[in-house]
Amino acid sequence: MKLLRYGPKGQEKPGLLDASGRIRDLSVHVDDIAGDVLSPEGLRRLAAIDPSGLPLVDGTPRLGPCVGGVGKFICIGLNYADHAAETGAEIPKEPVVFNKWTSAISGPNDDIEIPRGSVKTDWEVELGVVIGKGGRYIEEEDALSHVAGFCVVNDVSEREWQIERGGTWDKGKGCDSFGPIGPWLVTPDEAGDIGNLGMWLEVDGHRFQNGTTATMIFGVAHLISYLTRFLSLQPGDVISTGTPPGVGLGQKPPVFLKGGEVIRLGIDGLGEQTQKVVRA
Repeated sequence: MKLLRYGPKGQEKPGLLDASGRIRDLSVHVDDIAGDVLSPEGLRRLAAIDPSGLPLVDGTPRLGPCVGGVGKFICIGLNYADHAAETGAEIPKEPVVFNKWTSAISGPNDDIEIPRGSVKTDWEVELGVVIGKGGRYIEEEDALSHVAGFCVVNDVSEREWQIERGGTWDKGKGCDSFGPIGPWLVTPDEAGDIGNLGMWLEVDGHRFQNGTTATMIFGVAHLISYLTRFLSLQPGDVISTGTPPGVGLGQKPPVFLKGGEVIRLGIDGLGEQTQKVVRA
């Protein structure tokens, strides 16, 4: 299934994408794509619904973040060997963990806002993992059974604030609009081989990132197991798993967003995002 949320900000309704690429309204069956709806049983109930019997949604409504009620937005840094190389960083011995604030979450095609005072706003296409079944001390061999689905994430980053201003990375990662999620949540049965998905990102038509999840250092199952040594995961938590090479910081010379650009990004089988860059 490809699950989604559509409508004005803060008023999104649940929906799914049918086989013809049309949005169907799920409001009669669930209140949101969130919480228990993401559990294995919740997803089984949705999978049993005949999409042709659901109301069609007219037009092309705004798409919201593909999951609601996110409790934690956890990110993994330097998780692609080729990206670590372009930044001059050593290959991490353990996953590098940081957070985005949930206020950073936005729809897949919403504007990205360059924060006031920013001079080094950057992009990162990433594979997002949405938790469906919570847990603590999850074994790696069981980890994928806790996944509700996968999605595209743009881990927008302010590099000066992340790297040059002291403290943790978080201050350069969690600004408002810095976490577009979607367009849809793709359940594992339709997501393909998550260990070998092509992923790409373009700015104004120029392709900067063109990579694959095959160069991940730590795979999805390992990341879930690793994180639950330190915290419990709940349904709706999002894990963004790192980016391949081609970020602005890695260009020679570096390239950063100024405002007015259009970013397009996508992952095989998981859909595409398009964002206009504006100044806050």
